[in-house]
Amino acid sequence: MTTESPDWKRIEKTPLSEQLNQGNMSLLQRYQYKVLGHDRLLPFLQYELATILFGNLSGSVGYVLRKSSYKKLFKSVGAGMIVGKGIAMRHPGNIVLGDRVAIDDYVLLDASGAGSEGITIGNDVIISRNCVIQGKTGPVAIGDRTDLGCNVILSSGMGIYIGSSVLIAGNCYIGGGRYISDRLDIPMMEQGLYSKGPVVIGDDVWLGAGAIVLDGVKVGKGCIVGAGAVVTKDLPDYAIATGVPAKVLKLREPKP
Repeated sequence: MTTESPDWKRIEKTPLSEQLNQGNMSLLQRYQYKVLGHDRLLPFLQYELATILFGNLSGSVGYVLRKSSYKKLFKSVGAGMIVGKGIAMRHPGNIVLGDRVAIDDYVLLDASGAGSEGITIGNDVIISRNCVIQGKTGPVAIGDRTDLGCNVILSSGMGIYIGSSVLIAGNCYIGGGRYISDRLDIPMMEQGLYSKGPVVIGDDVWLGAGAIVLDGVKVGKGCIVGAGAVVTKDLPDYAIATGVPAKVLKLREPKP
């Protein structure tokens, strides 16, 4: 990547080490800003009590108590939420959950870099165990009835927008950014990040297990992406694509 590339945008991001070691804040304040994005006392106490007392409580009692206590932490929550144990939340006040959202155990919901749009999860969405939904430097929006399999990672650099009724199989990775690598005299991690733009996935898409969709890519409505494929370019509606990089094999057509 060179600084003359016309199809990328630099990502402005404060390194995590700097976020965690701001000298003008106490240790408690740094923790509060990392977890909640502010140092207001009441939301902090609600967060601490809910996660300490009920965060890892097993069984139906844990489900019931998390549902009632976690509801206060998010920006808004619809009816019928189910939350598993061991959930990690960053800036939950910037996360919107629709009706009947089911979140399995050990999921990370991180809106700390998602901006004013935050993370929005629609109605009847299923988020399976160990998933990561992270607005690192951009928002995330997930449409109604979308299903995320185990270990899926959504890492938003300039936005991830997923449509409705999307099937995302286990171990898929969507989004991300790229390190600038022009210079050889300093480490790449110190040269900054860039992105080719948001990821847009249309309605009724099926991503096979382990598929990767890189930043700046649009996957059209009704596409099927094969297991292990790496999508580096836009796919038209109803395409079937496989391979590394993914190539269109054919288009889905209605059967007579």
